[in-house]
Amino acid sequence: MTRLIDPSLHKLSFIMSEMGDMVIESISLAIDSYLTGTNTKDQVLKLSDSIRVKYYEVEDLTFDMLLKYQPVADDFRLIRSSTEISYAFSRFGRYAYDITLVRDLFGDVSECTNASLVESTKKVKHMIKEAVLSFAELDIRKAIEIREDEKFIDRIYRERLPKLIESTNTRCALAEALLLRYLERIGDHAVFMSDAINYIVTGKHRPTDERIASHTKTEHDSSSNPN
Repeated sequence: MTRLIDPSLHKLSFIMSEMGDMVIESISLAIDSYLTGTNTKDQVLKLSDSIRVKYYEVEDLTFDMLLKYQPVADDFRLIRSSTEISYAFSRFGRYAYDITLVRDLFGDVSECTNASLVESTKKVKHMIKEAVLSFAELDIRKAIEIREDEKFIDRIYRERLPKLIESTNTRCALAEALLLRYLERIGDHAVFMSDAINYIVTGKHRPTDERIASHTKTEHDSSSNPN
């Protein structure tokens, strides 16, 4: 039986899905433009602005649902977390634009050693896609992968900074330090988003690995049990 709140929840899911697609596109455009020397600043700015508009749309819709429908616990956790996740989406869009500004300021950086950035950007793209997919499917098992990716990005950030300080190529060092910082912040927001998804599913913002494993086992057992 369709409830009065269901059409609004479907609309919320649709907006969040649109935001997720735009976030993946904006981050990929920004990172690739830096590494390949292409200019995508205007394109990424347009995406970032659109994501922010949808963030306000989510806020208005969730407030409307809270006032009109008095959602039950499961719905309330989804509504509340959607606001937090849409904010994380808006931050992703802004960081993507900031990355294009670095490329714009420093110009072609193909002469620089970008090995650490290439590795970090692979992880960031993977994190974003996993976080968006995790929300779409409410699959908290992806949280483990997202946390591992974040540890990888943090480790590169910590290891590269001391080397950049000693670098004689100031231009390359500054550009790489800025990019690594933005990637590290994007990683933090992906983990924050993952925690919000955990809250929707389990009622806990950051369940232990054992709780996640337990959830995985329960789901596997239920899928293998015809009853």
